[in-house]
Amino acid sequence: MASTVTDSRRPGYGQLLRTPGAWTFLLPGFFARQPFAMLTIGIVLLVQHTTDSYGTAGAVAAVTGVSMAVFAPQSGKLADRFGQRAVLLPGVLVHTASVSALTALALADAPLWALFVAAVPTGASVPQVGPMVRARWAAKLEGSPLMSTAAAFESVTDEFTFVVGPVLATALCTGIHPAAGLIAEATLTLIGGLLFAAQRRTQPAVREPSADGAGPRVSALSIPGVRVLVVAFLGIGSVFGGMQVSLTAFTEEIGNPGANGLLYGIFAAGNMLAGIACGAIAWKRGPRRPLVLGYVGLTLAASFLWAVDSVALLAVLGLLVGLCIAPALISGYTLVESLVPSTARTEAFTWLTGAVALGQAAAVTAAGQLADAHGASAGFTVPLVGTALALVTLLALRSRLAPKAGSTEAVGRIAARGASGKDHRARVTVD
Repeated sequence: MASTVTDSRRPGYGQLLRTPGAWTFLLPGFFARQPFAMLTIGIVLLVQHTTDSYGTAGAVAAVTGVSMAVFAPQSGKLADRFGQRAVLLPGVLVHTASVSALTALALADAPLWALFVAAVPTGASVPQVGPMVRARWAAKLEGSPLMSTAAAFESVTDEFTFVVGPVLATALCTGIHPAAGLIAEATLTLIGGLLFAAQRRTQPAVREPSADGAGPRVSALSIPGVRVLVVAFLGIGSVFGGMQVSLTAFTEEIGNPGANGLLYGIFAAGNMLAGIACGAIAWKRGPRRPLVLGYVGLTLAASFLWAVDSVALLAVLGLLVGLCIAPALISGYTLVESLVPSTARTEAFTWLTGAVALGQAAAVTAAGQLADAHGASAGFTVPLVGTALALVTLLALRSRLAPKAGSTEAVGRIAARGASGKDHRARVTVD
């Protein structure tokens, strides 16, 4: 579909993918980020099998998520300072060993405290490939209108992994062995992570702020807008975590555990489809409004999940929930470009990814406890509460998401877009 527009035409996916050198990091990055979508569901399925408790499985997965949320920003900060390769190489090795240890302990019916001990390095060492890919785009597209298209493309890629990853992990765990999902996750992390780390030419240059007049290096979290986005992304994590556990519990209750992967795949497919649309459409307004509207729709859609008792209706609602996630994710990641200096961007992206992991961890724990005590329908209240709290925060603090007028990087980007005739105003085209 195309429409008549002004001369400032929205650059589309085709133009983005013709960026020189893009494919050299996109392909290995795609395989390296698959494990992120497999880890939580793989832990839940294995530990639930060995302990017969969703609460215990959720608690172990939650420790992994909290550990990732705590250590991911530190990984991003180190990558900004020393380079992505220097962080990835030891990270993938530690993660592979930690997942192997956690799997062996679970199969050996080890005590819960031992599973918790293994879960800490498992989460702490999760390779932050998604934020690193985004940082590579930001370095290549500095000041370009293609940056928002890249944010949409990355959201689509993330959600495609959430279509493939949970379905693959569930199929392996239910069709081959309960540990097969985590074994595949560790294998993909090792191979994909090493291949991505080998792409040195496209990794962002390590720059000291004083070299370009940007002032002393600051933490991305010191920026008020980033803190607001972190809280907002906790809500998205609550959806991922709550849906994973509650869908698993629901399909077990109805005696059709194989439907779990299908239902979660439909939920993630909705997110992916919305991401494709968001990247193709050139909106007239900036990213703050889609961020808020995405959360309004997400809260409304999540408010009906607890009352559904059929696979068909749950599939439809799951699709609607997924459709509302992408605008929020894309808008949040797009805002980082205007809020955060280039020397702290990988750290900022990892704060958001860590917030999703932390929200997911809390949701997995809460939904697991509720599902054990009151059934799957109670678990579905977790996404509603998480998104509602995030929406209230956004509405109250949305003014902090505007870049400071004196920001030299923001001014430079605005000037570059204006000079190229590609300002975001009055654009309604689909590429």
